[in-house]
Amino acid sequence: MSGRPDDELRNSDAYYHVVLERIPPRAEPAFESAAMQERVWGRRWGVSNDVGRLRLVVVHRPGPEMEVVDGQKYDPQIAALIDDEQQWYWRDRVGPDLARLHAQHAGLVQALQAEDVEVLFVNGPEGDPKAVFTRDQAIAVLGGAVICRMGPVGREPGYGRRGEEAFVTRLIAGLGMPILQTIHGTGLLEGGSFCFLNGDTAAVGMSYRQNEAGARQMEQVLAEQGVRLIRVPLTGHSLHLDGCIVMVDHDKAIVNVTRLPYWFLDTLRELDIQPIYVWPTELKAVNCLAVRPGRVIIAADCPRTVERLNAAGVETVEIPYHEIHKNGGGVHCSTLPLVRDA
Repeated sequence: MSGRPDDELRNSDAYYHVVLERIPPRAEPAFESAAMQERVWGRRWGVSNDVGRLRLVVVHRPGPEMEVVDGQKYDPQIAALIDDEQQWYWRDRVGPDLARLHAQHAGLVQALQAEDVEVLFVNGPEGDPKAVFTRDQAIAVLGGAVICRMGPVGREPGYGRRGEEAFVTRLIAGLGMPILQTIHGTGLLEGGSFCFLNGDTAAVGMSYRQNEAGARQMEQVLAEQGVRLIRVPLTGHSLHLDGCIVMVDHDKAIVNVTRLPYWFLDTLRELDIQPIYVWPTELKAVNCLAVRPGRVIIAADCPRTVERLNAAGVETVEIPYHEIHKNGGGVHCSTLPLVRDA
């Protein structure tokens, strides 16, 4: 006895073809759209420029890991304390003043909170004094994050910067923020060498800490969002692009001209970006942070550069940061933005 017609349909190979014709999958709206971000991931995540109002940032409060900086390891050839095997250096004859270090980092946190920025804290490897520089651990783009892959490895686990990636990954995943890519294989990429020049153009500084494999993986993520990536070769042993250029407004950037190739200055002009040149003896001023268009947190003791910024219409919030500078980075290095306004 034959079954009913509807039974025959349900049991046939054609069944799903009939059903799915009624409920097809939908690629639009895109993953990065506000509607899909809020529906699936709970809020709009990520960064599409470097100057929109900063909403959420990650920092690392310096802790016991700073005690690995050994005051007996001074090398007069580089005028710094250094450990080649554990891969740290400290630009002074003596080790860190921990009280001053903590106070200056706390001052950065207070300055961020005064700008209505939500501040999150991430842990780091126990023997890694560079973990304070959270910028390098990940890169936020539209709709999510790219987890970086650090260059310095160290002689044993917990030393050197390789390993910071795991801590920031757990934090970001715990927030519910999408992770769009993790730099893998032999790729090297650190967030301090990446910047958005505008909404559809980004730059990566190529150096000992960034290689083509890392840049190519980053480029793939950006290409899906219609953003082109410019590779900028850095001079000598320069490590990161944020020692060369940081955006301070939609059409203004603070620039250390000595570390950039001539053609990149032409690129800035083509993008209608006004370079504000750092005063030659105040190069640490480049490493500042825009908290909204035309307003930056910047290290104190850079008066001539501050004058140039103010003359160009950029407001400045100055904070003492000289003890942390001895660790090889500044305000920009110490902050990992996760959410900015468009």
